[in-house]
Amino acid sequence: MYFATYLENGTEKIGVLNRAKTRIMALENTGLEKILNPCPKTMLEFVENFNEEVLAHLQGLTEKDFNGSSVEVDKIKLCAPIPYPRRNIFCLGKNYLDHAREVGTVLGDQNDIPKDPIYFSKVASPATGHGDVIEYTDVVTRLDYEVELALIIGKEGKNIPREKAEEYIFGYTILNDVSERGLQKRHGQWHKGKSLDSFSPMGPYLVHKSMIPFPVELEISCSVNGEVRQQSNTNNLIFDIPTILSDLSLGMTLRPGDIIATGTPAGVGMGFTPFKFLNPGDVVSCTIEKIGTLTNPVK
Repeated sequence: MYFATYLENGTEKIGVLNRAKTRIMALENTGLEKILNPCPKTMLEFVENFNEEVLAHLQGLTEKDFNGSSVEVDKIKLCAPIPYPRRNIFCLGKNYLDHAREVGTVLGDQNDIPKDPIYFSKVASPATGHGDVIEYTDVVTRLDYEVELALIIGKEGKNIPREKAEEYIFGYTILNDVSERGLQKRHGQWHKGKSLDSFSPMGPYLVHKSMIPFPVELEISCSVNGEVRQQSNTNNLIFDIPTILSDLSLGMTLRPGDIIATGTPAGVGMGFTPFKFLNPGDVVSCTIEKIGTLTNPVK
C-alpha cells in the first residue's frame, strides 16, 4: 500500500493510492472508521493505530471503490508523508563505503571507515514536500544533496533484536538530506548545516513494508538537472537496517512515527573535483526503486 499526506482544495488529508498510483482516496472515504473510530486525521495518528485488520481492509479496496470516491493524483498537492515529525530525524553518516571514501578524500582521512554506526539528528519543521522549493538563502555557500532511504518506525521498541527488526518498521520513504557544507565545516558538526528550513525534502509516498521484500535491496539514485550523480543499491549499506535498529534502540526507545535516514551513496556534490554544489535554478530528483521519485527545485 502507498500512502500520502496531501492538500485538496487547501485542506490537508491523508490517503491511500490505487495500484496504478494514479488516484488517491482520503482515508475517511475508505470505511476505515468501522475499525478505527475516529478515523486518523494525520499520518502520525495512522501509523500509531495501524494494525493487520487495517491493512487487510485497505488491501481489499478495488478500482471500483477508487472510481467512486477518489481524486486524480495530478490534481492534488503532495506533502511530506509526515510533515511535522514528533522528534528530529535520526540520520546515519558515512553508511555507504563509497561515500565514506569520497568524504575521506575531501577531509584527508580516506581510510577512516566507520566501525560503528555514526548517528546525528536533523530538524524537519516542517519536512519539505514533493515539488516544494529547497531554499537558497543568504547563509548558503555550498549547498549539497544526499538521496537516502528513510524508514518509519511502526511500533515502540527498545533493545530490538536484529532478527525482529522488520516487526518494528511501518514502511519506507525517500529523504533528500540537503546539507550546507560551509556550515558543517564552520561549526565542526553536522546538525546546523543539515537543519535549515526546507532542508528535509521527503516523499513522495510512504510505502508500507508489505510492498518491499526484506532484507531491503533497492536501487537508489539522484540526478541534478537530469544528470545522474548518485547511483547504488541499499544492499551496499555498511550497517544494514537490522543492525541500525538493533544498535540505535540499545537503551533508547524508538516510537511509532520515528524516521531513520539510512545514509547516502557516493556522488554528492562535495565528492567531485571540482565540487558540484547546487545553485538556484537547479532541480534535484531522488529516486528509489518501488517507492518513486522525489523532485525539488532550488530557489
